[in-house]
Amino acid sequence: MKPQQHTQAKQKNGAARRQFFSFVKKELLHIWRDKRTLFILLGMPVVQIIIFGFALTNEVKNSKIAVLDQSKDAATASLIAELNASRYFDVEANLTSYKEIEAAFKKGKIKLAVLLPSQFAEDLKHVNKASVQLIADASDPNVANTLTNYATAVIMDYQDRITNKQRLPYSINVETRMLYNPQLKGAYNFVPGVMAMVLLLVCTMMTAITIVREKEMGTMEIMLVSPMRPQMVVIAKAVPYFLLSSINIASILLLSVFALEVPINGSLLLLVTESLLFTLVSLSLGLLISSAAASQQVAMFISLVALFLPTVMLSGFMFPIENMPFPLRMISNIVPAKWFYIIVRSVMIKGVGLAAVWKETLILTGMLLFFLTVAIKRFKIRLQ
Repeated sequence: MKPQQHTQAKQKNGAARRQFFSFVKKELLHIWRDKRTLFILLGMPVVQIIIFGFALTNEVKNSKIAVLDQSKDAATASLIAELNASRYFDVEANLTSYKEIEAAFKKGKIKLAVLLPSQFAEDLKHVNKASVQLIADASDPNVANTLTNYATAVIMDYQDRITNKQRLPYSINVETRMLYNPQLKGAYNFVPGVMAMVLLLVCTMMTAITIVREKEMGTMEIMLVSPMRPQMVVIAKAVPYFLLSSINIASILLLSVFALEVPINGSLLLLVTESLLFTLVSLSLGLLISSAAASQQVAMFISLVALFLPTVMLSGFMFPIENMPFPLRMISNIVPAKWFYIIVRSVMIKGVGLAAVWKETLILTGMLLFFLTVAIKRFKIRLQ
Protein backbone atom coordinates (compact mmCIF):
# COMPACT_ATOMS: atom_id res chain seq x y z
CA MET A 1 0.00 0.00 0.00
CA LYS A 2 2.75 2.41 0.86
CA PRO A 3 4.63 1.89 -2.43
CA GLN A 4 1.35 2.53 -4.29
CA GLN A 5 0.78 5.77 -2.37
CA HIS A 6 4.37 6.81 -3.06
CA THR A 7 3.87 6.19 -6.78
CA GLN A 8 0.63 8.18 -6.82
CA ALA A 9 2.28 11.09 -4.99
CA LYS A 10 5.18 11.02 -7.43
CA GLN A 11 2.81 11.07 -10.40
CA LYS A 12 0.86 13.91 -8.83
CA ASN A 13 4.01 15.98 -8.30
CA GLY A 14 5.11 15.31 -11.88
CA ALA A 15 1.74 16.48 -13.20
CA ALA A 16 1.94 19.62 -11.05
CA ARG A 17 5.39 20.41 -12.45
CA ARG A 18 4.17 19.97 -16.02
CA GLN A 19 1.20 22.24 -15.35
CA PHE A 20 3.51 24.84 -13.79
CA PHE A 21 5.86 24.88 -16.78
CA SER A 22 2.92 24.98 -19.17
CA PHE A 23 1.75 28.20 -17.49
CA VAL A 24 5.30 29.62 -17.73
CA LYS A 25 5.50 28.64 -21.39
CA LYS A 26 2.13 30.25 -22.09
CA GLU A 27 3.28 33.53 -20.53
CA LEU A 28 6.55 33.43 -22.46
CA LEU A 29 4.64 32.95 -25.69
CA HIS A 30 2.44 35.94 -24.85
CA ILE A 31 5.53 38.09 -24.43
CA TRP A 32 7.30 36.69 -27.52
CA ARG A 33 4.31 37.28 -29.79
CA ASP A 34 3.83 40.83 -28.52
CA LYS A 35 6.85 42.54 -30.08
CA ARG A 36 6.04 45.90 -28.50
CA THR A 37 6.03 44.41 -25.02
CA LEU A 38 9.27 42.59 -25.76
CA PHE A 39 10.85 45.86 -26.93
CA ILE A 40 9.72 47.64 -23.76
CA LEU A 41 11.08 44.88 -21.57
CA LEU A 42 14.49 44.59 -23.22
CA GLY A 43 14.97 47.87 -25.06
CA MET A 44 13.71 50.42 -22.56
CA PRO A 45 16.39 49.81 -19.91
CA VAL A 46 19.12 50.25 -22.54
CA VAL A 47 17.55 53.47 -23.83
CA GLN A 48 17.10 54.82 -20.30
CA ILE A 49 20.66 54.16 -19.22
CA ILE A 50 22.03 55.77 -22.40
CA ILE A 51 19.78 58.84 -22.06
CA PHE A 52 20.52 59.38 -18.39
CA GLY A 53 24.18 58.56 -18.79
CA PHE A 54 24.98 60.79 -21.76
CA ALA A 55 22.16 63.31 -22.23
CA LEU A 56 20.42 63.96 -18.90
CA THR A 57 23.45 64.69 -16.77
CA ASN A 58 23.94 67.30 -14.08
CA GLU A 59 27.63 67.72 -14.92
CA VAL A 60 28.77 71.16 -16.06
CA LYS A 61 31.20 70.82 -18.96
CA ASN A 62 32.34 73.08 -21.78
CA SER A 63 30.37 76.04 -20.46
CA LYS A 64 30.84 79.16 -22.56
CA ILE A 65 32.48 82.03 -20.69
CA ALA A 66 33.71 85.51 -21.54
CA VAL A 67 36.87 87.23 -20.34
CA LEU A 68 37.44 90.95 -19.82
CA ASP A 69 41.21 91.32 -19.57
CA GLN A 70 42.12 94.85 -18.52
CA SER A 71 45.74 93.97 -17.77
CA LYS A 72 46.74 92.11 -20.93
CA ASP A 73 50.02 90.78 -19.60
CA ALA A 74 51.68 87.39 -19.47
CA ALA A 75 50.03 86.48 -16.15
CA THR A 76 46.49 87.11 -17.37
CA ALA A 77 47.19 85.34 -20.66
CA SER A 78 48.41 82.31 -18.73
CA LEU A 79 45.34 82.34 -16.47
CA ILE A 80 42.99 82.60 -19.46
CA ALA A 81 44.78 79.65 -21.04
CA GLU A 82 44.29 77.66 -17.82
CA LEU A 83 40.56 78.36 -17.85
CA ASN A 84 40.23 77.47 -21.51
CA ALA A 85 42.21 74.25 -21.06
CA SER A 86 39.84 73.08 -18.33
CA ARG A 87 37.13 70.68 -19.43
CA TYR A 88 34.60 72.83 -17.61
CA PHE A 89 35.06 76.04 -19.62
CA ASP A 90 35.24 77.23 -23.19
CA VAL A 91 36.28 80.87 -23.68
CA GLU A 92 33.64 82.15 -26.09
CA ALA A 93 34.54 85.86 -26.20
CA ASN A 94 37.25 88.27 -25.16
CA LEU A 95 35.45 91.46 -24.17
CA THR A 96 36.86 94.98 -24.33
CA SER A 97 34.50 96.88 -22.01
CA TYR A 98 32.33 96.29 -18.97
CA LYS A 99 29.17 97.17 -20.91
CA GLU A 100 29.61 94.16 -23.17
CA ILE A 101 29.16 91.77 -20.24
CA GLU A 102 25.46 92.37 -19.71
CA ALA A 103 24.80 92.25 -23.44
CA ALA A 104 26.51 88.86 -23.68
CA PHE A 105 24.42 87.51 -20.78
CA LYS A 106 21.16 88.79 -22.30
CA LYS A 107 21.90 87.12 -25.62
CA GLY A 108 22.52 83.85 -23.80
CA LYS A 109 26.00 83.45 -25.27
CA ILE A 110 27.79 82.96 -21.96
CA LYS A 111 27.16 81.54 -18.48
CA LEU A 112 30.10 83.18 -16.70
CA ALA A 113 32.24 86.30 -17.11
CA VAL A 114 35.76 86.60 -15.72
CA LEU A 115 37.07 90.13 -15.05
CA LEU A 116 40.85 90.55 -14.72
CA PRO A 117 41.76 94.03 -13.43
CA SER A 118 44.66 96.20 -14.58
CA GLN A 119 48.07 95.64 -13.01
CA PHE A 120 47.18 92.02 -12.33
CA ALA A 121 50.77 90.79 -12.72
CA GLU A 122 52.17 93.64 -10.62
CA ASP A 123 49.83 92.84 -7.73
CA LEU A 124 50.84 89.19 -7.81
CA LYS A 125 54.53 90.06 -7.90
CA HIS A 126 54.67 92.72 -5.18
CA VAL A 127 51.62 92.08 -2.97
CA ASN A 128 51.35 88.33 -3.58
CA LYS A 129 47.65 88.94 -4.00
CA ALA A 130 45.35 89.93 -6.86
CA SER A 131 41.61 90.24 -7.35
CA VAL A 132 39.50 88.46 -9.94
CA GLN A 133 35.79 89.14 -10.33
CA LEU A 134 33.44 86.34 -11.39
CA ILE A 135 29.99 87.27 -12.73
CA ALA A 136 27.60 84.36 -13.24
CA ASP A 137 24.13 84.00 -14.74
CA ALA A 138 22.10 83.11 -11.64
CA SER A 139 18.85 82.50 -13.49
CA ASP A 140 19.89 78.88 -12.89
CA PRO A 141 21.38 79.12 -9.38
CA ASN A 142 22.73 75.58 -9.31
CA VAL A 143 24.71 76.01 -12.53
CA ALA A 144 25.90 79.47 -11.45
CA ASN A 145 27.15 78.15 -8.13
CA THR A 146 28.88 75.20 -9.79
CA LEU A 147 30.60 77.39 -12.39
CA THR A 148 31.91 79.87 -9.82
CA ASN A 149 33.26 77.01 -7.71
CA TYR A 150 35.02 75.47 -10.71
CA ALA A 151 36.48 78.82 -11.78
CA THR A 152 37.67 79.55 -8.24
CA ALA A 153 39.40 76.16 -8.09
CA VAL A 154 41.20 76.77 -11.40
CA ILE A 155 42.31 80.24 -10.30
CA MET A 156 43.58 79.00 -6.94
CA ASP A 157 45.56 76.21 -8.60
CA TYR A 158 47.09 78.78 -10.92
CA GLN A 159 48.04 81.04 -8.02
CA ASP A 160 49.63 78.17 -6.12
CA ARG A 161 51.93 77.42 -9.04
CA ILE A 162 53.10 80.96 -9.80
CA THR A 163 53.76 81.83 -6.14
CA ASN A 164 55.73 78.60 -5.57
CA LYS A 165 53.25 77.64 -2.83
CA GLN A 166 54.22 80.58 -0.58
CA ARG A 167 51.84 81.20 2.31
CA LEU A 168 51.45 83.92 4.87
CA PRO A 169 52.30 83.04 8.51
CA TYR A 170 49.61 81.03 10.27
CA SER A 171 47.64 80.54 7.07
CA ILE A 172 45.39 77.49 6.75
CA ASN A 173 45.73 75.39 3.62
CA VAL A 174 42.56 73.42 2.88
CA GLU A 175 42.96 70.32 0.76
CA THR A 176 39.80 68.72 -0.58
CA ARG A 177 39.51 65.11 -1.66
CA MET A 178 36.44 63.64 -3.34
CA LEU A 179 36.01 60.00 -2.34
CA TYR A 180 34.58 57.34 -4.68
CA ASN A 181 34.00 59.86 -7.51
CA PRO A 182 37.00 62.19 -7.76
CA GLN A 183 36.02 63.46 -11.22
CA LEU A 184 32.47 64.26 -10.05
CA LYS A 185 30.88 62.33 -12.91
CA GLY A 186 27.10 62.47 -12.95
CA ALA A 187 26.90 58.85 -14.15
CA TYR A 188 27.99 57.67 -10.71
CA ASN A 189 24.69 59.00 -9.35
CA PHE A 190 22.48 58.25 -12.34
CA VAL A 191 23.37 54.59 -12.82
CA PRO A 192 22.03 53.40 -9.41
CA GLY A 193 18.96 55.62 -9.83
CA VAL A 194 18.23 54.37 -13.34
CA MET A 195 18.61 50.76 -12.21
CA ALA A 196 16.06 51.30 -9.45
CA MET A 197 13.64 53.22 -11.67
CA VAL A 198 13.82 50.92 -14.69
CA LEU A 199 13.56 47.65 -12.76
CA LEU A 200 10.67 48.88 -10.61
CA LEU A 201 8.63 50.49 -13.37
CA VAL A 202 9.20 47.90 -16.09
CA CYS A 203 8.73 44.85 -13.85
CA THR A 204 5.74 46.28 -12.00
CA MET A 205 4.04 47.71 -15.07
CA MET A 206 4.41 44.55 -17.13
CA THR A 207 3.27 42.17 -14.41
CA ALA A 208 0.44 44.47 -13.33
CA ILE A 209 -1.55 43.61 -16.43
CA THR A 210 -1.06 39.83 -16.41
CA ILE A 211 -4.02 38.62 -14.35
CA VAL A 212 -6.22 41.45 -15.60
CA ARG A 213 -5.39 40.49 -19.17
CA GLU A 214 -6.51 36.92 -18.49
CA LYS A 215 -9.84 38.24 -17.26
CA GLU A 216 -10.40 40.59 -20.19
CA MET A 217 -9.38 37.99 -22.78
CA GLY A 218 -11.78 35.42 -21.29
CA THR A 219 -9.09 32.94 -20.29
CA MET A 220 -9.65 33.43 -16.57
CA GLU A 221 -12.13 30.54 -16.61
CA ILE A 222 -9.36 28.20 -17.69
CA MET A 223 -7.29 29.29 -14.72
CA LEU A 224 -10.26 28.88 -12.39
CA VAL A 225 -10.81 25.25 -13.33
CA SER A 226 -7.11 24.32 -13.47
CA PRO A 227 -5.92 21.99 -10.70
CA MET A 228 -2.97 24.26 -9.93
CA ARG A 229 -2.91 26.06 -6.63
CA PRO A 230 -3.22 29.87 -6.74
CA GLN A 231 0.31 30.25 -5.40
CA MET A 232 1.72 28.32 -8.35
CA VAL A 233 -0.33 30.34 -10.83
CA VAL A 234 1.02 33.61 -9.43
CA ILE A 235 4.60 32.33 -9.42
CA ALA A 236 4.27 30.94 -12.96
CA LYS A 237 3.18 34.36 -14.21
CA ALA A 238 6.15 36.04 -12.55
CA VAL A 239 8.86 33.64 -13.74
CA PRO A 240 9.11 34.90 -17.38
CA TYR A 241 9.39 38.52 -16.25
CA PHE A 242 11.99 37.53 -13.69
CA LEU A 243 14.09 35.92 -16.43
CA LEU A 244 13.77 38.97 -18.68
CA SER A 245 14.62 41.25 -15.78
CA SER A 246 17.80 39.26 -15.22
CA ILE A 247 18.77 40.10 -18.81
CA ASN A 248 18.01 43.77 -18.09
CA ILE A 249 20.27 43.73 -15.02
CA ALA A 250 23.11 42.29 -17.09
CA SER A 251 22.64 44.85 -19.89
CA ILE A 252 22.52 47.79 -17.45
CA LEU A 253 25.68 46.68 -15.65
CA LEU A 254 27.54 46.07 -18.92
CA LEU A 255 26.58 49.50 -20.28
CA SER A 256 27.51 51.13 -16.98
CA VAL A 257 30.99 49.61 -16.92
CA PHE A 258 31.97 49.76 -20.59
CA ALA A 259 29.96 52.71 -21.95
CA LEU A 260 29.66 55.04 -18.94
CA GLU A 261 32.91 53.90 -17.29
CA VAL A 262 31.28 53.46 -13.89
CA PRO A 263 33.28 50.79 -12.01
CA ILE A 264 31.84 48.07 -9.80
CA ASN A 265 33.97 48.56 -6.71
CA GLY A 266 32.13 46.03 -4.56
CA SER A 267 31.17 42.40 -4.93
CA LEU A 268 29.55 41.64 -8.27
CA LEU A 269 27.78 38.63 -6.76
CA LEU A 270 26.29 40.78 -3.98
CA LEU A 271 25.21 43.45 -6.48
CA VAL A 272 23.49 40.91 -8.74
CA THR A 273 21.84 39.19 -5.77
CA GLU A 274 20.47 42.47 -4.45
CA SER A 275 19.25 43.38 -7.94
CA LEU A 276 17.41 40.07 -8.25
CA LEU A 277 15.87 40.63 -4.81
CA PHE A 278 14.61 44.05 -5.90
CA THR A 279 13.30 42.49 -9.11
CA LEU A 280 11.26 40.03 -7.05
CA VAL A 281 9.89 42.93 -4.98
CA SER A 282 8.87 44.74 -8.16
CA LEU A 283 7.25 41.63 -9.63
CA SER A 284 5.29 40.92 -6.45
CA LEU A 285 4.11 44.53 -6.33
CA GLY A 286 2.96 44.28 -9.94
CA LEU A 287 1.07 41.06 -9.18
CA LEU A 288 -0.58 42.76 -6.22
CA ILE A 289 -1.75 45.64 -8.41
CA SER A 290 -3.00 43.26 -11.11
CA SER A 291 -4.99 41.24 -8.59
CA ALA A 292 -6.75 44.39 -7.36
CA ALA A 293 -7.31 46.28 -10.63
CA ALA A 294 -10.48 45.81 -12.66
CA SER A 295 -8.95 46.50 -16.10
CA GLN A 296 -5.61 46.76 -17.82
CA GLN A 297 -6.00 50.54 -18.07
CA VAL A 298 -6.49 50.83 -14.31
CA ALA A 299 -3.52 48.55 -13.63
CA MET A 300 -1.33 50.58 -15.97
CA PHE A 301 -2.50 53.87 -14.45
CA ILE A 302 -1.75 52.72 -10.92
CA SER A 303 1.67 51.47 -11.97
CA LEU A 304 2.64 54.72 -13.66
CA VAL A 305 1.10 57.31 -11.36
CA ALA A 306 1.50 55.58 -8.00
CA LEU A 307 5.06 54.38 -8.66
CA PHE A 308 6.74 56.68 -11.18
CA LEU A 309 6.46 59.93 -9.21
CA PRO A 310 7.42 58.41 -5.83
CA THR A 311 10.34 56.60 -7.46
CA VAL A 312 11.69 59.78 -9.05
CA MET A 313 10.96 62.18 -6.20
CA LEU A 314 11.20 60.10 -3.01
CA SER A 315 13.98 57.60 -3.70
CA GLY A 316 16.86 60.05 -3.29
CA PHE A 317 17.76 59.62 -6.95
CA MET A 318 16.90 63.16 -8.11
CA PHE A 319 16.36 65.07 -4.86
CA PRO A 320 18.06 64.62 -1.45
CA ILE A 321 15.64 63.07 1.03
CA GLU A 322 17.38 64.84 3.93
CA ASN A 323 16.14 68.21 2.62
CA MET A 324 12.50 67.12 2.45
CA PRO A 325 9.83 67.88 5.09
CA PHE A 326 9.37 65.28 7.80
CA PRO A 327 6.09 63.81 6.37
CA LEU A 328 7.72 63.21 2.98
CA ARG A 329 10.75 61.62 4.63
CA MET A 330 8.41 59.20 6.38
CA ILE A 331 6.54 58.42 3.15
CA SER A 332 9.84 57.75 1.36
CA ASN A 333 10.43 54.78 3.66
CA ILE A 334 7.68 52.79 1.93
CA VAL A 335 9.18 53.38 -1.54
CA PRO A 336 11.14 50.22 -2.48
CA ALA A 337 13.37 52.14 -4.88
CA LYS A 338 14.82 54.20 -2.03
CA TRP A 339 16.34 51.17 -0.32
CA PHE A 340 17.59 49.60 -3.55
CA TYR A 341 19.17 52.91 -4.59
CA ILE A 342 21.08 53.00 -1.30
CA ILE A 343 22.22 49.39 -1.81
CA VAL A 344 23.45 49.88 -5.39
CA ARG A 345 25.24 53.14 -4.58
CA SER A 346 26.91 51.56 -1.55
CA VAL A 347 27.96 48.30 -3.20
CA MET A 348 28.74 49.54 -6.71
CA ILE A 349 30.29 52.93 -5.97
CA LYS A 350 31.59 52.68 -2.40
CA GLY A 351 32.57 49.03 -2.55
CA VAL A 352 30.99 47.99 0.77
CA GLY A 353 29.81 44.50 1.69
CA LEU A 354 26.65 42.94 3.05
CA ALA A 355 27.50 44.11 6.58
CA ALA A 356 26.88 47.71 5.47
CA VAL A 357 23.59 47.11 3.62
CA TRP A 358 21.98 44.38 5.72
CA LYS A 359 19.25 46.72 7.00
CA GLU A 360 18.17 47.76 3.49
CA THR A 361 18.29 44.13 2.37
CA LEU A 362 16.08 43.09 5.28
CA ILE A 363 13.57 45.84 4.45
CA LEU A 364 13.35 44.73 0.81
CA THR A 365 12.89 41.12 1.94
CA GLY A 366 10.04 42.19 4.20
CA MET A 367 8.41 44.11 1.36
CA LEU A 368 8.72 41.06 -0.89
CA LEU A 369 7.00 38.78 1.63
CA PHE A 370 4.26 41.34 2.29
CA PHE A 371 3.45 42.09 -1.36
CA LEU A 372 3.56 38.43 -2.40
CA THR A 373 1.41 37.28 0.52
CA VAL A 374 -1.27 39.88 -0.14
CA ALA A 375 -1.21 39.16 -3.89
CA ILE A 376 -1.69 35.42 -3.30
CA LYS A 377 -4.43 36.07 -0.77
CA ARG A 378 -6.35 38.32 -3.14
CA PHE A 379 -5.92 35.77 -5.88
CA LYS A 380 -7.47 33.12 -3.61
CA ILE A 381 -10.48 35.38 -3.15
CA ARG A 382 -10.89 35.57 -6.90
CA LEU A 383 -10.93 31.81 -7.13
CA GLN A 384 -13.71 31.43 -4.62
